Amino acid sequence: MARAKPSYVCGSCGARTPQWQGQCPACQSWNTLERAAQAVTEGAGRGGAVAAPSSRPVAEVAQDAEPRAASGIGELDRVLGGGLVAGSVTLLGGDPGIGKSTLLLQASDALSRERAVLYASGEESVRQVALRARRLGLASPTLRLLAETRVESIIEEATAARASVLVVDSIQTMQTELSESSPGSAVQVRESAARLVRYAKDSGTSVLIIGHVTKEGVIAGPRILEHMVDTVLYFESDPGSRFRVVRAVKNRYGAANEIGVFAMAEQGLKEVRNPSAIFLSRHDAAVPGSVVTVAREGSRPLLVELQALVDEAQGMSPRRVAVGFDSGRLALLLAVLHRHGGIATSGQDVFVNVVGGVRIGETAADLPAVLAVLSSLRNRAVSQDTVCFGELGLTGEVRPVPFGDERLREAAKQGFRRAIVPAANVPRRAIEGLAVEGVGRLEQALAIAF
Repeated sequence: MARAKPSYVCGSCGARTPQWQGQCPACQSWNTLERAAQAVTEGAGRGGAVAAPSSRPVAEVAQDAEPRAASGIGELDRVLGGGLVAGSVTLLGGDPGIGKSTLLLQASDALSRERAVLYASGEESVRQVALRARRLGLASPTLRLLAETRVESIIEEATAARASVLVVDSIQTMQTELSESSPGSAVQVRESAARLVRYAKDSGTSVLIIGHVTKEGVIAGPRILEHMVDTVLYFESDPGSRFRVVRAVKNRYGAANEIGVFAMAEQGLKEVRNPSAIFLSRHDAAVPGSVVTVAREGSRPLLVELQALVDEAQGMSPRRVAVGFDSGRLALLLAVLHRHGGIATSGQDVFVNVVGGVRIGETAADLPAVLAVLSSLRNRAVSQDTVCFGELGLTGEVRPVPFGDERLREAAKQGFRRAIVPAANVPRRAIEGLAVEGVGRLEQALAIAF
């Protein structure tokens, strides 16, 4: 028989200790230990036997592919790796009001047409959720709603309803009997998530958890929360923009860094089938400082526009500002441009922006960033029908990037007629309608572009 044995958990690092201390012995933080409860077996520690888990040979474990449940939203299924896996736990984080509840309510409505789905809300009443569903035009008669903050009650209801999908909105409002802390505390968030993870693994129920983010842009609660779940998704958006990007930062069942693009409309979130079109702002005529590149987000190529502005420094120290691009990388590229291109920007403020709120983390944007800076500095525009990508080395070489052929085919599909790429990325077979020029050095790229 199990009994509750008190213990204390650090709200900063998640370390557990049998007695309270002013300072956490693991991370040395002060006054972060909060009381929790741990279920132990009667007789353990006093000579009682504890049942050990049984192991199984790997050959006896079923090797069949995990069946996936399509959410009914293609962009969400893409980010998840093809759909929901039975027994998986997915954490969706984002700023308040960005559309997390709307997206999962739409997915719940579609999923409930073929399987039992329970939507448990700790922030709204059942009536409020139902009114929002009607406003979005969702009318599934089988979707079950529950207003509850106690994790044990939610699990009991999901078990009674034989739900194959459980949505919890949100983890910061949940509380469990295993902790005496208030809802939203680090200990409650961790213990509540642990109960939901254990329930998902034992029952095979797919659990979707909504989490709010802090002002630093990370999900509120202990960092260990992201390690406990199988998939972590982040909702991203620029202020004032109606477009939303769902990015997978962790996925045990699919590719990380995969993105799904949505547009917020009156009827909820709508899928954007051609994301390249919304990130490209075609000008009436070619303008200096604008260069189009092909980034790769997850498994899809994405055309985005890089804009640069170079102006005389307004202070003693020239500024290097990058939005959607690594600032440290920008400083490195300017040094390469000076050393191997003979172009100095020491007395200039340099600003680089990725249009549309996309953040590029790959080195394929090196060459287009340098061309955009030089275009603004010389006030000479790069042709509108030109696209480029490539990594720049410190010695001035233009290095190849992965999936070059796919990037070029996407550029041709969007109507571009010329591409400046690393010599190693020139395709063996010509791409119809696209003239590809390969370069091996920065000097060559500058000569061809201008």
